[in-house]
Amino acid sequence: MFRLEDEAIVRAYRRYARNYDLIFGKIFEHGRRQLMNKMSCKSGDHVLEVGIGTGITLPYYGDDINVAGIDISPDMLQIAKQYVNGSRDAKRSLFLMDAQNMSFADNSFDKVAAMYVVSVVPQPKALVDEMKRVCKPGGDIFILNHFSNNNLLPRMLETFLLPFQNVLGFSPRLPMEWLVDNMGIPVIDVDSVNLFGYWTLIHARNTGDGH
Repeated sequence: MFRLEDEAIVRAYRRYARNYDLIFGKIFEHGRRQLMNKMSCKSGDHVLEVGIGTGITLPYYGDDINVAGIDISPDMLQIAKQYVNGSRDAKRSLFLMDAQNMSFADNSFDKVAAMYVVSVVPQPKALVDEMKRVCKPGGDIFILNHFSNNNLLPRMLETFLLPFQNVLGFSPRLPMEWLVDNMGIPVIDVDSVNLFGYWTLIHARNTGDGH
């Protein structure tokens, strides 16, 4: 069985960091914008962005929104620091942290978002459980990602790439149905985003059970 490894992920994103925004910025822009619009942050909200990477979304947040961003890649976070060197520093915090084992207290955030992250972590269920734990009861959880495609050509490509996932730094195959079943919380809506609708935005509501 092929399995992602944390050390391999860190190595992969060390390679990607310098050119990540140039390569993936425009490709993933539509999905990011859709998620931000759906998030509808209110003044004073505390938001956690899981896998914040280079911080490309930080300029999207209003000055009155408190944003914490975590990532397992120190190289990606080093680039993200460019967005927290201004007058809004008090409301922007970056942490080197494993999304599968966060150090935040229970019920810390009004909204929790993971953009292009669930196929990067070795244990997606652990990530979802942690997102639920740190999100306040009744808070919103957003997951934006590519999921397994059952059409012939995309599935052939995913199968071909699977042995190389530790080099790529992400798993090319993750069934959306499996993830939704393991979230264990109500899904509000599901939208197709980005080029050809190949990526999916899931909006769920946290029930507050922490499990």
